[in-house]
Amino acid sequence: MGKKNTSLSYRIVLDTNCIISALIFSRGKMAWLRHSWQSGSIIPLVSKETVTELLKVLTYPKFKLTKKEQSLLLADFLPYVETVTTREVPRNLPVIRDKADQIFITLAVVAKADALVTGDNDLLIIKDSFKTPPIMTLTEFEQWQKS
Repeated sequence: MGKKNTSLSYRIVLDTNCIISALIFSRGKMAWLRHSWQSGSIIPLVSKETVTELLKVLTYPKFKLTKKEQSLLLADFLPYVETVTTREVPRNLPVIRDKADQIFITLAVVAKADALVTGDNDLLIIKDSFKTPPIMTLTEFEQWQKS
C-alpha cells in the first residue's frame, strides 16, 4: 500500500457494511469515514447493483429505520458518489464465494478504483493474491488515508 497523493480525491469502492456502519454509527468511531466522503477526500464509487444492495440492507428489521430515516441516510451518502456502469464483467476476475459480494470486486476493477474497502471475509480472503485495486479492511484504509 503506497503513499496517498494528497492533492486528489481517492476513488474508493466501499462494501455495503462499511457504508451502513458509517451512516448509522456516524457519531462514534466511524465518523471519520463519513467525513472522508463529505469532505471530498474520497469519492465512493457505486453501481446500480451496489446501490440496490444498499437500499435492501437499509430495510433490514434489525436497523429499525423508518422510510424517512432511510431517506435521510441516503441523502448523507448518494450526493457524494460517482456512479459507474458495469455492463461488461472483466475476464479473469476472482470468483467470490458469496455471489452477492462479486458486485464489489467487479465495480472496483471496472471503475479502476484506488481501493476496495471491506470487512467481508469472502473478499478479504483474496486480498493477498489480488492487487489491482488493493483490498483493505476499514482499519487498513483509515491508516492508509492518514499516511
